[in-house]
Amino acid sequence: MGNDNAGIVSALNDFRQARRQAKLQSLIAGISGKREELLSYDEVKKYVKVFGLKWPCLTKIPLDAIVGSVGRYQDFNQTFLPLRDSDAQRWARVKLAQVKKGLPPIEVYKIGEVYFVLDGNHRVSIARQMKMTTIEAYVSEFRTNIEIYPDDDLENMILKAERAELFEEMGLDRFSPECDFKVTLPGRYRELFEHITVHQYYLGLEQQRDIPTDEAVDSWMDNVYLPVIRTIRQLGVLRDFPGRTETDLYLWLKKHQTDLAKVLGWNVEVNQVAQDFTRRFSPTPGRVLAEVWGNIVDLVTPYELEAGPPPGEWRVNFNLQRQEKLVNAILVGLSGEEENWWALDQAILVAQHEGAILRGLHVTASQKAVRSKKVKEIREKFYSQCAKEGVKGEFAVEVGQVASQIVQRATWVDLVMVHLKHPPGSQPVERLQSGLRTILQRCPRPVLAVPCVATRLDTTLLAYDGSPKADEALFLCSYLGISWGTHLVVVSSREGRKTQGKNLKRAREYLEKNNVKAIFTAVDGLAGETILKAADTYKANLIVMGGYGSKPLINVAVGSTVDHILRAFDQPILICR
Repeated sequence: MGNDNAGIVSALNDFRQARRQAKLQSLIAGISGKREELLSYDEVKKYVKVFGLKWPCLTKIPLDAIVGSVGRYQDFNQTFLPLRDSDAQRWARVKLAQVKKGLPPIEVYKIGEVYFVLDGNHRVSIARQMKMTTIEAYVSEFRTNIEIYPDDDLENMILKAERAELFEEMGLDRFSPECDFKVTLPGRYRELFEHITVHQYYLGLEQQRDIPTDEAVDSWMDNVYLPVIRTIRQLGVLRDFPGRTETDLYLWLKKHQTDLAKVLGWNVEVNQVAQDFTRRFSPTPGRVLAEVWGNIVDLVTPYELEAGPPPGEWRVNFNLQRQEKLVNAILVGLSGEEENWWALDQAILVAQHEGAILRGLHVTASQKAVRSKKVKEIREKFYSQCAKEGVKGEFAVEVGQVASQIVQRATWVDLVMVHLKHPPGSQPVERLQSGLRTILQRCPRPVLAVPCVATRLDTTLLAYDGSPKADEALFLCSYLGISWGTHLVVVSSREGRKTQGKNLKRAREYLEKNNVKAIFTAVDGLAGETILKAADTYKANLIVMGGYGSKPLINVAVGSTVDHILRAFDQPILICR
C-alpha cells in the first residue's frame, strides 16, 4: 500500500511538471503565433474525403505522427501535454499502471500518414512524457484522395482537400506547370470554382447553348485568369505581398475590381485595379510609410496648393517601341451646358482613334440632385452620343467639388478631357479659386482642355523647355507622331536664357530615335507670346506642353505660361503631368 501511495505521489508530480510544460508551450505559441491545438478528427472529416475503411491491425506507430484525437482534442495540446488540472488523478493512475504493467495498445484512425486517437489519449500523453518514440496501436486506416503528413495543420489539410476537389471537377491539372493555382487560405479554391462556374453560366447566355466544363475552363483561362496573372507578373505585384501566390492575388484583384465597379460605376481595367490594390493594401514597410506620409501631407497642405504626383508616373509601364495604345480610357467632365458637349465631341474623336472607353463624369452639389431630371438628361445624351459614334461609354455621378472629383477619378483613366470655359485668371485670387488650375496642378493624368468645337488634332505644336514635365509632353508628341501621324512643330523659347539650342537638340534626338519627323524652331521673347505666335504661324490646332513648373504657391502668386496659353489659345491644349 505504501508503494502505491508513493507511486501516485510521483505520478502526480509528473503530471504537474507536464502541466507546467503545457503552460510554457502555450505562452510561446501565443508569442510566435504557432499552432498548439490537437486536430479534431470530426473537423478534419468535414473537409477531407475519407473512404474504404480497413479492419484494425496491431502495429507500432510513431508518436510524432499522432496529430489529433477523435473525442478529446481539447484535453491535450499538440505534443499531448495535459491542458486540464482536473485530469490529474486519471493521468496519474494511467502513469502508475504503466510503471507496473506497461502501456496496452491504443486505438487510432489513420488518414494519409497521420493518426487520430480513438482510445488511449492519456497513454499517448504519458508515452511522450517518457520520451518514447513509438507506441503499439490498433490501426483502422481510411483511404483519401490527398496526401497528409504530420507537419500539416488543419488549414493545410483543408487547402489540399479543396484543391483536389477543384482539380477533379475542373480538370485544372492539364494546365500545369504553367499555372499551379496554389492559394494560401482555406475557402479560396471554392472561390476559384465559383469564378469558373459563373463564367460558364454567362458564356452559355452569350452563346445560347450549354457550355461543356472543359470549354468553359479554357475560356476562363484565356479571357479571365491569365490576363490578370500576366498583369501581376508585369507589375511585380507579388513583391508587395510576400508569402502570397499569384492565385491569391488573382482572387483579391477580381474582388477589388468588383468593389470598385460598385463604388465608381465604372468597370476599371485590371492593371489599374492592381496598382490601386497594391498602394492601399501592401504590407511592405515602404508602401505603408508612403501611404502614411501622403496622408500627413494631405492634412497639412490646402488642397488647391498640393503639387500632385511626380512627372511620368502615369505612363511608367508604357513602351513607345511596342506601338501600344496609350489611351485605353478617357474621363470627360460633363456639366450639361451646351458648349460643354464640345469636350465630349473631342473625346469621341480621340476614343475612336485609340479604341478607348469614354467615362463620363457629372458632379453635383448635393445627393438629392443625383436623381434629378438634369442628371437623367445628361446621362441619356452621353450614352446616345456614344452609341451613335460607336464608342463604348460609362457614366457616373459624384457629389462634391468638380475639380477634386475629377482629380480623384482621373486615377482610373489615361486621359482627362475638360471644357475650357473658365481658364485661370490674371490675378492671384482668381488663380487660387480656379478649378481648372487645381485640376492641372493635382491631376495624375494628362489633361486636354477643349475651348472650341471638335478638331482632328492633325497639327501639333510642342512647347519644349527641357523640364521634366516638358519631357512628358515630348513623349506624348512622339506618340501622336507614331500613332496619329500628326505634323509636329517643336518650339523652344529663350526668354533671357541661352538654353533653347540645347533643348531643341534633346528634343530632336528623342524624336529621331522614335522615327518622328518634326520642324524645330528657336524663338526669342516671352514664352507665352512666342508659343502663341508660332502656333498661329504653323496653323497648329493642338498645343502640347508641360504643366506648372514652379511650386503651387509661386504659380498662384505670379502666374504661369500655362495660364497665359489657356487664356489666349482658342484650340485644344494638352497639359502633361
